[in-house]
Amino acid sequence: MEAIMPKLLFIFSLAIMTQMVRANIGDFDQVWQQRAMEARKNALKAYQPNPENVTEHLNNHVRMALEGSNSTRRGLQGKIKGLPCRATNPIDRCWRCRKHWAADRKRLARCVLGFGRKTTGGKNGPYYVVTDSSDTDLVNPKPGTLRHAVIQPGPLWIIFAHSMIIRLSEELIVTSHKTIDARGFNVHIAHGAGITIQFVDNVIVHGLHIHDIHAGNGGTIRDSIGHVGVRTASDGDAITIFGSTNVWIDHISMSNCKDGLVDIVQGSTAITVSNCHMTHHNEVMLFGASDSYSKDSIMQVTVAFNHFGKGLVQRMPRCRWGFVHVVNNDYTHWLMYAIGGSMHPTIISQGNRFIAPPNPFAKEITKRDYAAENEWQKWTWRSEGDLMMNGAFFVQSGNPSKNRPYSNEDMISAKPGSFVTRLTRFAGALNCVDKRPC
Repeated sequence: MEAIMPKLLFIFSLAIMTQMVRANIGDFDQVWQQRAMEARKNALKAYQPNPENVTEHLNNHVRMALEGSNSTRRGLQGKIKGLPCRATNPIDRCWRCRKHWAADRKRLARCVLGFGRKTTGGKNGPYYVVTDSSDTDLVNPKPGTLRHAVIQPGPLWIIFAHSMIIRLSEELIVTSHKTIDARGFNVHIAHGAGITIQFVDNVIVHGLHIHDIHAGNGGTIRDSIGHVGVRTASDGDAITIFGSTNVWIDHISMSNCKDGLVDIVQGSTAITVSNCHMTHHNEVMLFGASDSYSKDSIMQVTVAFNHFGKGLVQRMPRCRWGFVHVVNNDYTHWLMYAIGGSMHPTIISQGNRFIAPPNPFAKEITKRDYAAENEWQKWTWRSEGDLMMNGAFFVQSGNPSKNRPYSNEDMISAKPGSFVTRLTRFAGALNCVDKRPC
């Protein structure tokens, strides 16, 4: 066994190296190889063999939030200490109703549901205040900048001193155990490169506006305090999650990026994308980048309480392999289709609202690629409690039974699609003010 392990690690390293161009890593040195192997171990550890336990757990939280403690639907408008609480879903109700949210920012880490529910980000570390919007030195980032913050060792809860627009010169490479928390200010990542979460664990990104992202040129970039590496050109995604685990993307407003808004690839798992507002974009979300990369089979993603809005075309999401729970989202716009995929992903759509476009040839919500009907009919794509409007229809396939062999911890419990406008009312970056409920 001792002789076999080095061989296995070497083989795994070679497999990773074949993907390094896609990973934007120009020099796949020993540091990156070690990160990749650790990331794979984390992914296997985070993988839930019974994912529907997770979906049902989330469903139960939605039911409780809507019913309220007095079992009435007015629970949506509940009060805490006499102040009106406008939070409308269980993730938001965990923190938004507290007027002193700014004094207890780390409470946010208790609130994630779905497959990313174990994410704590920088909860166990100190605060880091970003004071400088510049991004002029990629090798020795200036203290006080966001780039300097995200490469620090250990857990860190990153906040901002004031509103700012950050134009990233190249992709922002985030290390493990970080929270980027923009609550209280209008913080934009715009007109430059996007955010990369690669071969890391335990990251929260909350409250940003990310838009007009361009492809990067690559070059020499510091990706941790102790390592500087060579990067190839980045794709121009708002957020790329590559080979990473325990990631929560929440209350982000995204639009008009060069490539995707959220790409989740290369064996990433244990991820929740919630409360985001997405507009004016073509290929919105890609989960799994290659039909040939079977390691994406462990990918498990929750997509909850998001608003897919004006100017969107397709991929909300487009999935390969893996298991995706799409729950209580509002699909008000698409031009081609909403949810698609290939390579037999499992897609459970629950309690969403789908408003089809006027085009009579684009009413179908679903799109399956590179498979004959006798093959895709075996894929599990189920619609449960969805609200279909303006002629929208979801082509189901696979096992119709709800008695699936999965756990209750990672699945958010859905309410019917008729509740979606309330559940997603505050999707996107919030305008939070200190000493008031957000």
